[in-house]
Amino acid sequence: MYIEDTGIENIVTDLSILDEIMLKHDLVRAGQWDYERATFDKKYMIKEGTYYLRVFSYTTDGDVDTRQATMILKKPVVGKHYYPHGVEYGEGEHFPESLVKDCVATLKAVSEALQPYNLKK
Repeated sequence: MYIEDTGIENIVTDLSILDEIMLKHDLVRAGQWDYERATFDKKYMIKEGTYYLRVFSYTTDGDVDTRQATMILKKPVVGKHYYPHGVEYGEGEHFPESLVKDCVATLKAVSEALQPYNLKK
């Protein structure tokens, strides 16, 4: 499920700033990156299952490996994890209201924290 109107989509910022701010809001990059892309996850383990808030990003200049990259954020998504197959984002999934509220609040807080560092003005 894509999350709309959080202000996070299309923010452009330095990867080192992005790593720091995302981590403050429990969004972890860990090993989820390659040289041109990075994904930040916030894991939710609730009674209905395991869910992930995911924020995708990519660079058009620089290298994620060296942390010398300017990143562009994409539309965030929430998915449910199914063992052993992975995360499903489909329309047929049920996402508890409390989960969605927390995801929206997290994304709005991240967006606000990133605004002073947004290179796209």
